[in-house]
Amino acid sequence: MISADLILRGAGQVITCTGTSGGDAALAPIPDGAVAVREGSIVWVGPEADLDRSVELLPGGEVIDAAGGLVAPGYVDAHTHVVFAGDRAREFSLRCAGASYQELLAAGGGILATVRATRAASEEELVQGAAQRLARLLSEGVTTCEVKSGYGLTVADELKMLRAVRALGRVQPIGLVGTALPLHALPPDAGDRSAWIERMLSELLPVVVEEGLARFVDVFVEKGAFTPDEARQVAKAAKAHGLGVRLHVDQLTAGGGAELAAELGAATADHLEEITPAGIEAMAAAGVTATLLPVSTLYLKCPRYAPGRALADAGVRLALGSNCNPGSAMSESYSLALSLACLGNGLSAAEAFYAATAGGAAALGLEDRGQIAPGRRADLVVHGASSVEHLAWHMAASHARVVVIGGRVVHRADHLPARCG
Repeated sequence: MISADLILRGAGQVITCTGTSGGDAALAPIPDGAVAVREGSIVWVGPEADLDRSVELLPGGEVIDAAGGLVAPGYVDAHTHVVFAGDRAREFSLRCAGASYQELLAAGGGILATVRATRAASEEELVQGAAQRLARLLSEGVTTCEVKSGYGLTVADELKMLRAVRALGRVQPIGLVGTALPLHALPPDAGDRSAWIERMLSELLPVVVEEGLARFVDVFVEKGAFTPDEARQVAKAAKAHGLGVRLHVDQLTAGGGAELAAELGAATADHLEEITPAGIEAMAAAGVTATLLPVSTLYLKCPRYAPGRALADAGVRLALGSNCNPGSAMSESYSLALSLACLGNGLSAAEAFYAATAGGAAALGLEDRGQIAPGRRADLVVHGASSVEHLAWHMAASHARVVVIGGRVVHRADHLPARCG
């Protein structure tokens, strides 16, 4: 008999995400299933018909009734910029009226407006603002979130952002993975470009490693941003410090970014709206995960979405991110990202959901979550929906009735229906 301090029962389906093949099979659902947890880890999962003869609830334990809804792994948001200061609402209106990004930059807007506000903010102010965004992501069922720096663009301000990420891990429940993004944009006060890049890498990364502030280093490779050779410099420095490499690539132009990610052995290549067939082939051969960010594609009115269908068919592992940020995806609606992964990127609902859970966990090197299986961390969500297809169909709506992180109930939305559809 297995002892548990938390049991989730009454599920129409338990979506385990433990399958190895693509499509629906990857979800490996258990109809009429149940899950048992002890001390923050999953200890049993199976048909509810077997629950009572397999699991005993410890005194003081809790039982959650899923009431016919879905029990699933928590979402892993694999790409965000939730730590920032400032408001670019006026810029949004100007963009909608036809202003180009270059015009906004010339007027002092764009990313540099966020850089100025972020530099002026204290670490505590950054924590307060980001905590509100993370609370909204939590209400959507996000239990793990990658968070980048990139709006400081000085060594001191990048460290301030990453320390804010560390502080956020102490004051709210979502598990956070820090990524240093020192080469996000070249600030006007950079001075000599090469010297600025060298300073950002040689002075920032040792402190990042010493304080354990990040698992990855990222760079934005694009015309007007940073070059493939500069990305190679970043990757060399990251690997020398034992940090993984991630890349923003092929977002606005087909710059060979996917091939570069394959060459550098990057953990992920993100965006990919303009990836070429050769890039898809290179990523598949190198085992680089593609992180889809369709909310940004929508927001920026890009001419095409990243070809998720072609990437999946080529065997490229997929992850999904909200890309929550002030300039190109000011939304904490992970539900919207899930739906757009189907509507824009061409995935099935099952493929999008797997990318949002097990795919994201694998992209971030987190082997303890993203699936429901004994030994995994108990990051679980009870969705008030009858199927994964319902989650994708009913877009931009939160379906998360109960959110559990590390075996602890951290969010309840009792006002939501027990089961929709």
